[in-house]
Parts: sequence; C-alpha cells; structure tokens
Amino acid sequence: MRGGLWQLGQLVTRRLANGGKKAVVRRCFASEAELKKTVFHDFHIAHGGKMVPFAGWSMPIQYKDSIMDSTINCRQNGSLFDVSHMCGLSLKGKDAIPFLEKLVIADVAGLAPGTGTLTVFTNEKGGAIDDSVITKVTDDHIYLVVNAGCRDKDLAHIEEHMKAFKAKGGDVSWHIHDERSLLALQGPLAAPVLQHLTKDDLSKLYFGEFRVLDINGSQCFLTRTGYTGEDGFEISVPSEHGVDLAKAILEKSEGKIRLTGLGARDSLRLEAGLCLYGNDMEQHTTPVEAGLTWAIGKRRRAEGGFLGADVILKQLEEGPSIRRVGFISSGPPPRSHSEIHDDGGKNIGEITSGGFSPCLQKNIAMGYIKSGLHKAGTKVKIIIRGKANEGVVTKMPFVPTKYYKPS
Repeated sequence: MRGGLWQLGQLVTRRLANGGKKAVVRRCFASEAELKKTVFHDFHIAHGGKMVPFAGWSMPIQYKDSIMDSTINCRQNGSLFDVSHMCGLSLKGKDAIPFLEKLVIADVAGLAPGTGTLTVFTNEKGGAIDDSVITKVTDDHIYLVVNAGCRDKDLAHIEEHMKAFKAKGGDVSWHIHDERSLLALQGPLAAPVLQHLTKDDLSKLYFGEFRVLDINGSQCFLTRTGYTGEDGFEISVPSEHGVDLAKAILEKSEGKIRLTGLGARDSLRLEAGLCLYGNDMEQHTTPVEAGLTWAIGKRRRAEGGFLGADVILKQLEEGPSIRRVGFISSGPPPRSHSEIHDDGGKNIGEITSGGFSPCLQKNIAMGYIKSGLHKAGTKVKIIIRGKANEGVVTKMPFVPTKYYKPS
C-alpha cells in the first residue's frame, strides 16, 4: 500500500465511474479468494463499501460518499471505521512488563493501571519494527494492538524473545485476540453517541485511558484513542456482537456518523501528522528520526535496556542526521518518494506521505529532511514528475488535535 491510500481511493472511484471495476480487479488487485475478511465484510458491501486488498485483507477504501466528504464529515460529526485487520493481543504474568520493556521504548512500568501510550518496537540497530498503542491494564496484564501489515513479523519477533525470556525463568504468556473485532469511532459525536450504549460515564475516561465495560450488551475493551486527531475510541468487541454494535452506533447517531473507509482514514491521519508504518517509518528509521522522542520514557533514556538503545540514546545526545517534518506545497500534491531539494538543486530529503487536505484545501505532506534544514519556515523545492514545486517546512499537526484530556 506504499504510495498512499488516498490515491488508491481516487483510482477506484475513477474506474468505477467509468464502469471499469473488472479491469481494476484484474490489473491491480489480488484475487478476492486469497484475502482474509473481517466479520463486517458483508456489512460493508451492503452499505456500498468499495473493497480493496490491504495487508492481506479485503477492506473498504470508501463507501458511497467521496473520500473528501468522508474526511470532512469525520471532523464535523463522526466516522466509524472497521479496523479489525489490526491485531490485538494481551501479555500476562508477573514479568509481562519487564519482558515488554526489552522490546519497546516506553516506560511501561511507569504507566498507571488503565492508561496507555504510543510506543515503538525496535530492532538491534534502533530501527522501528512497528509502532503500537500499548495499555497497562494491570501490573500483570498488558493489552496492545499492532499493525495488520506487521502482524506476522511482530508476532514472530515477540515469540522469539518470549521463548528466550521464559527459558531464563521469566513469567509471561500471551493471548492473541482473534476472537475479537476492532471498531474505531472518531469525531465530535463519538462520545455522546457511544454514551447511549453504555452505563459507564465516558466523561471520566480521558485520552489514552482504557476500560473493560459493557457496550450494547457485550463486554468490550474500550480505549479513548484513535488515528484521526479527533476525540474518539477504539472498541474491541467479541466478533459475534460486532455487526450489532456497528448498527447500534449508526442508528444512535441518526445518520450523522458514517461508515468510513481506509482512504479517508489516510487523509485524516496525515492531517493529524501521524505516521503510517511502511511509509513514514520503517525498519531503518529510528524513533528519534521519526519525531517520536517524546515516546521514549525518561527512565528508559537513563537506563536503556531495549533493543537498539545504544543507537537511540546516542541520537538523543548528539541529534539525528535526518528528521521527519511537515510540508505545505504548491503544484500537484506531493507523493511518497518525491525528492526534496534546496534552492541550489541539491537533494536534501524525501517525501514519505502526501496529498491534498480536504479540510485545509491545500497540499500537505510529511517526509525526512537533513537536520539543520528542518526548522519551520525553511523553503524547499519538492520534485514531482521532474518539475520543482515550491514548498515550506511546516509544524505538525496540520489540523489541530481535539483529544479529550482533563481541563
């Protein structure tokens, strides 16, 4: 999917408008039979979902409305996303926290029970294996969600290290929540609509916090988080109750919250300045280079103890050679791999994600640029189809975030 879901959505829209659905499937996409399907697959199709392959799954890129309209509606009202292709798992045991801290940069021990954070799984060179939202449910239970495209390598990585850890007497086990599905409810109406379906007071659940509670008659894992920059929730629901929950949410919103596909999800996260693993962060990219220094716990900076700590701590001390930054540009929207030049025509970086912002009505992008040239206001040239276009380094997020935090 490297290159942008937004562009893929536009391709699908154009081809379907021209009656070329079969051509799209034949020329661009894998066989439908090879793809995994979420419990919501038929539900998507019944609601006009345009299905495409993503990370081995058949997923909706958009529904009947455009990606542009879906993006704006999420910020004005709300969106419901099927993110069941992502992998939820639990680590349990009295040594679950020290085990996980060998693999990630977060201060997991320092989290209060029922709270979580974004973190990064690192390799021996300090590169990012994946990013993940992890939650300390209790001192001996960690819940985390990893990206669909990284599932196999992430699970193999965790299992390999778990075997070695347990061989030395460590007490840790895991459970992969394949019996559950995952919905993301995002936007200003997310909380008032979801409140209709639970007796728990959601006004007391803040950004990054986690609860196990009854929603629409089934026991759910609820995390106040998301991938859009809006207030919202990720809801892990027993798969047999997933479709009923989705229907209930849509019904309670009286049509204002819409089913939304991967295309708008991509434009929303880009507007929020959030990384897409595989585009904006890869195995050769460190958290420091990716602008995720804040995710490295203070204790971890002092003690290290995670894979690649020597590389990452050195970068913290000396500074990285490249940095992830945002851009505003003229001309055609920047795309992944577009070169970034200085006024003299020298290559100084590369775009990793870019597109036209539905909310700002201008081109936005993020990418990596040489340190020293990363300050907001720095003028650059972005090369698209051989032509240099004006660009300027810009602070992110492009659209202000609206996370629900204590006042």
